[in-house]
Amino acid sequence: MIAWMRKLRALVVLGSFAILLAGCGKENLSALIPKGYGAQKSMDLIVLTTIVMSFVLLIVVTLLVIVVVRFRKRKGEEDRIPKQVEGSTLLEFIWTSIPIILVLIMAVPTVMAEFNLADDSDSSEHLNINVTANQYWWHFEYEGEEIETSQDLYIPVGEKVYLNLIAKDVIHSFWVPSLAGKLDANPENVNTFFIEAYEEGIYYGKCTELCGPSHSLMDFKVIVVSKEDFEQWKDDMRSFDPEQLELDSVALEGKELYEQNSCMNCHAIGDNSTSIGPNLTNFGNRERFAGILPTTKEALVDWIMDPDQIKEDNKMKTGAYPNFSEQEAEKIAEYLLQLKATSITPDKYRD
Repeated sequence: MIAWMRKLRALVVLGSFAILLAGCGKENLSALIPKGYGAQKSMDLIVLTTIVMSFVLLIVVTLLVIVVVRFRKRKGEEDRIPKQVEGSTLLEFIWTSIPIILVLIMAVPTVMAEFNLADDSDSSEHLNINVTANQYWWHFEYEGEEIETSQDLYIPVGEKVYLNLIAKDVIHSFWVPSLAGKLDANPENVNTFFIEAYEEGIYYGKCTELCGPSHSLMDFKVIVVSKEDFEQWKDDMRSFDPEQLELDSVALEGKELYEQNSCMNCHAIGDNSTSIGPNLTNFGNRERFAGILPTTKEALVDWIMDPDQIKEDNKMKTGAYPNFSEQEAEKIAEYLLQLKATSITPDKYRD
């Protein structure tokens, strides 16, 4: 009895921890708190399947309890053999039909939702963004807008936005849990789907396809802004000219180092899609870079000095570019932090 009680207590404790851990996480990184059309469709299906499976569980447990109680072995009946029942056509029909009906109840809405979310027949009437997945970062090209950027995806609230996904190296998967379901980005073909955000705010995205040693660090953000701010952001990004920036003396030295050491060959500033690494337009307004690092001078210097130590297998390998002294790295970091193209920033939309 004591051993049985110990096992029960252990089960209760583990179950309690599981329930507590299920509540951990970020509000804007959860499929259970939908803030977009696709995420709401997914949530509806989650609720439907949960109801169906709960019904099945209730029926099975009820029947199990009835059988265990009613047909248990009683004292004095140890040698009694229960009546043997075989070949009930009615029972066989019932337990074959019910699972088929339950599967149809779940399958039909699921297939309808999949076709609905994959329908791109009206894509020409809406904003299209070409999304390119790289190890281990994301590039965004706004079709017809002459805007290219990386890591931070700006979209207007309440509007359909079509994303055309492709990968530059290996298979990746694009997922913003609060806004939509996930879709693979393949090297050999373009996959298209749309997202539509209901509320302004910052939503976190992940790559959900194992793509290399730093897969878990391939984060990005979707920043949903008002329609007026989105138009302003587009105008600012199109008109941004880094040559017109009023830089302080340290940033000016950093700009010279950036240009003299051919950093532009890998990191474009503006609508240049030929770069190897992330586009740095509006870099100073990003909250994070390299997926996981805060956009601070200290973090930038550490990254420039030794990126391999922070993000394994990234393309900006130590030795693939000139070695900078810490002082030179600080000047380049100061220049990058002053690359601010617009006043429409994530801070404005943070809760």
